[in-house]
Formats: sequence, structure tokens, C-alpha cells
Amino acid sequence: MLRIRSLFAGLVCALAVSAAAAAAPAPRVQFKTSMGNFTVEVYPDKATKTVANFLQYVKDGFYKGTIFHRVMDGFMIQGGGFTPDMKQKDTRAPVEIESKNGLKNDRYTIAMARTMDPNSATAQFYVNVVDNSMLNYPGQDGYG
Repeated sequence: MLRIRSLFAGLVCALAVSAAAAAAPAPRVQFKTSMGNFTVEVYPDKATKTVANFLQYVKDGFYKGTIFHRVMDGFMIQGGGFTPDMKQKDTRAPVEIESKNGLKNDRYTIAMARTMDPNSATAQFYVNVVDNSMLNYPGQDGYG
């Protein structure tokens, strides 16, 4: 697990909103990392404030040069908040939680990371590497 963690800790991601997003049913964001690229689709119709927040960070170039700082084998990888020297980036105010929307923490989905405070998500996100149904609404803390 440490080997995987060190590999992902070195990932540097740069994000760009796909030019095809306007014609697509949902905006797409491409992650460009030192380990390869991947694209995610976001759903503003399901999580309006969350998606707007995430896309604004993308548009602002906030994620350029950030790392995946938390890698939990068989669970998720988390990024979007730290530079390679582990300095936390300043963020805007948190967004209100929107977990009552039917979206699930299934394998290869993306979600916003938060603390125990349900309304604490800012810029950090995670990618589920397995189905994480325990993170779905209503979840153990009642929020998801």
C-alpha cells in the first residue's frame, strides 16, 4: 500500500473543461496526471452548487500542480488541495451538501471530499476505486 501511496502522491493533475462539454448532456473534465489521463462527467442537474463550485476551481486553474495526497488502496484516491510539497491551498467558502440527489459513490465516480461537517466541501475531491455504498446518502452520519 505504501508503494501505491507514493506513486499517487507524486501525481500532478491539471484539469480542463472539455470543449465538447457544451454539446454534451453533462460537462466533462479531463484530468491530466503523470500516471495518465482520465475524464469525468459531472451532473449540474443533480448537484448544482457542487458542480458549479468544482467547475469554477477548474476554470480558475486551481488544480494545476496539485497532487493526489491521500491514497487508500481498495477505497479511494483524494486530491485537489495540496501542492507537491504538501502545502494546503487556500480555498473559497464551502458549499452546501447536496447528497440527496440519487448519485452514488460507485467505482470510478468522483465526489467532493469533506470533513465531519456535512457542509465543509471546498476544493478537494476523491475518486472511488471501488463501490463505496457506505458513503452514499443517507450514510452513517445521515448525510452521505
